Amino acid sequence: MSEAAPTNPVPADLRPITVPIVRERKSGPKLTMVTAYDHPSASIASAAGIDMILVGDSVANAVHGFEKTLSATVDLMVIHAAAVTRAKPHSLVVVDMPWLSYHVTVEDAVRNAGRLVAEGGAEAVKLEGGSNRVEVIEAIVAAEIPVMGHLGLTPQSVNAMGGYKVQGKAIEDAQQMIADAKALEEAGVFSIVLEGVPDVLGEAITEAVDVPTIGIGAGDGTDGQVLVFHDVLGLGGGRYPKFVRSYADLRADAVDALQRYAADVQSGAFPSEAETYHVRDEVARMLADGGALSDSSQPSSSPSA
Repeated sequence: MSEAAPTNPVPADLRPITVPIVRERKSGPKLTMVTAYDHPSASIASAAGIDMILVGDSVANAVHGFEKTLSATVDLMVIHAAAVTRAKPHSLVVVDMPWLSYHVTVEDAVRNAGRLVAEGGAEAVKLEGGSNRVEVIEAIVAAEIPVMGHLGLTPQSVNAMGGYKVQGKAIEDAQQMIADAKALEEAGVFSIVLEGVPDVLGEAITEAVDVPTIGIGAGDGTDGQVLVFHDVLGLGGGRYPKFVRSYADLRADAVDALQRYAADVQSGAFPSEAETYHVRDEVARMLADGGALSDSSQPSSSPSA
């Protein structure tokens, strides 16, 4: 039996992206990151040469239809992370630690991060928060698990923030965020996501730390950018945030394709002769007449000579 074709069409010239490689990219070229929640999307992202895949807790919204990321659990993240890593992408796979997986005790945080690595195949984890997360980050890093930080608009804090609002507009808040970024760097993060902050603050934080920054709604002065897979491909529908640019309209293409399929089924155009299996003419006639197959027309059960 011949070996199955590879499920991951990664170009041969793409080497696996690792945490040290991401660190080295502080000086460029800029880093690219998209979310992925399953085997097909991870394979597509890898084939496109995307540097990092984020198995985000946004899976709660994008895939499961919840209103907030707060509905994601460690069990859910493990399932989606494992689906992504089975695609064997060249991209570095970072998995979000969901709400309450690192908020209770340091021991819980390390244990949950370990599950994402051991069961989900994560190569790094991401968690939200500033100086208040230093102890947790230090413990996870001490367990040899790379950590990506996340500052600014942190969706797990949406209730405390009073909604999805741009953060760091006031000078005091901006200064605190810069201090938080430095604290995260000191705690050992290898990169920091900056979400929903003014462009000047995104640039100021990027200059203040020696680890790469990944922006999402943080202007073009960061060391890289991240977007949701479904948003980039136009799969989500509805209104997208201001910082999103869709590079395709696959939702419309998918609706059109399914409508054409349904129309072909109704008209009889599908399946065609080319898409249909056939038997010998004499067998077809007997089946059409409702008659039993004769012994001579039945396939032999004995092995061929």
